[in-house]
Amino acid sequence: MNATGIYGLMAEFDAPESLLEAARRAYREGYRHMEAYTPYPIEGLPEAIGFYHNRVALCVLVAGLVGALSGYLLQYWISVIDYPLNVGGRPFHSWPAFIPVTFEMGILFGAFGAVIGMLALNGLPRPHHPVFNVSRFELASRDRFFLCIEARDPKFDRAATEQFLRSLGPQEVHEVEE
Repeated sequence: MNATGIYGLMAEFDAPESLLEAARRAYREGYRHMEAYTPYPIEGLPEAIGFYHNRVALCVLVAGLVGALSGYLLQYWISVIDYPLNVGGRPFHSWPAFIPVTFEMGILFGAFGAVIGMLALNGLPRPHHPVFNVSRFELASRDRFFLCIEARDPKFDRAATEQFLRSLGPQEVHEVEE
C-alpha cells in the first residue's frame, strides 16, 4: 500500500492511436508499472507497455510434467511394488501399458495448471480494483482508452508524472485513489 493513499495517475484518451503512442512514450520515459484499459484489443499495446512474456505456458508445462510423472509413478507403484500380479507372464514393469494413463494425467494436470496459473498470474479473484474509484472509468468498456501509471513505479513522482501525462494530450488526467 502506498503511503500517499493513491494508486496512481490515469490519463483518458478518445482514440486508440493516442493511447498507443502515449504508452510508447511512457515506456521510453522509463515508466515500467503501468496498465492500459481499452474496450477492445489494440495491436501492439502489450509490447508498448512492456508486456513481452506470458508465464502461463510455463505453468502448463510444469503441471503437465508433474501429472505425467505422477500417473506413471502411481502405476509403477501399484504394478511393481504394492500389488504385483503375474498376468500371462508379462513383466511387472510393463511400461507400454502405462502410456495411456501417463498421457491422460499429463493432459489433465496441464489443463488444471493453465486455469490455476492464469488465475494466479492475473491476481484473480479480485472483486475490487482501485481504478474503479475513477468515475469515468466505466467508459473503458465503451469508447474510451485509459493509461494508468501506478504509484509503485520507481520513477513515479506525483507532480512530474501528472505533468508528463498532460503532455501526452489526453482528454483528462485522473488521480486513482487506493
